[in-house]
Amino acid sequence: MDRFEAMNVFCKVVELGSFAAAAERLDISTSATSRLIAQLEATLNARLLNRTTRRISLTEDGRGYYERCLQLLSDLEEAEESVGSASVELRGTLRLTAPISFGAWHLAPAIADFARFHPQVKFDISLSDQQIDLVEEGLDLAIRVGALGSQNLVARPIGKARMMLCAAQNYLNAHGIPQTPDDLAKHQCLTYAYASENHVWRFADPEDKGGKREGKGPISVRIGGSTHSNNGLLLRELAAQGMGLTMAPDFILQVAVDEGRLVEVMKEWAPTPLTIYAAYPSRKHLSAKVRGFANFLQEWLETKCPSVGADLKG
Repeated sequence: MDRFEAMNVFCKVVELGSFAAAAERLDISTSATSRLIAQLEATLNARLLNRTTRRISLTEDGRGYYERCLQLLSDLEEAEESVGSASVELRGTLRLTAPISFGAWHLAPAIADFARFHPQVKFDISLSDQQIDLVEEGLDLAIRVGALGSQNLVARPIGKARMMLCAAQNYLNAHGIPQTPDDLAKHQCLTYAYASENHVWRFADPEDKGGKREGKGPISVRIGGSTHSNNGLLLRELAAQGMGLTMAPDFILQVAVDEGRLVEVMKEWAPTPLTIYAAYPSRKHLSAKVRGFANFLQEWLETKCPSVGADLKG
């Protein structure tokens, strides 16, 4: 039994949920798939899968083994790639995660452009506003906006996102336009579940900008409202319907401002832009495909989205 072949078959069975689907994907027979799994279980002296007529599920031993197999197979793929790293042609599967809005507006067209130059690279993309554990999920790369999280990651800045505070014109007509952070106590503020601090918005004192006047420094205000969500796009659309104020990066809000559905307020109080990072697990070898895509994405942002691919020294 080829141990790596058996591990690959096992991972495909788990990923696709059936022996038949894994066999079809790998272009082998279903009986060969079943035989390899049986041989693997015999070698390990452990049952990896619970089998019923309707579904397949991992045993406790199987779950731990599956996570380790994903990592080993990924490391093997990267080792093979590194041998030909001098080659122009990148190849292999790039598994990455990114915030939903950034993924939809910027990552999708960037990947499409990248694929034209590197057709041998396949993508497995997981969009989530929640920070995913890269090692646990077997991911190669994460695009993070702002906080990197508590994971032990190596990160490089690839762009910046300007924060915007916006509301619909009909909301502002009814409730007034806030002029300072203190005014927000009188407003409905749409709150975001994955913010670094729940129900707290931070602003830069306009008097501090440029160092010409003595201001109070960064200002934090506790805000409140009747609506809370884990999705920035939903909050944008609720704000456009007149339900309150929303604060989010420009890649979420700018399009609605350009369309006239939202109005930006308190521009002079705008907080420091959020850094956009390409992050990867520190203990993993940085493969050619990861390095190549990170370099491409930074250059793509600078060229196609100048406001996002801004000067990273500022």
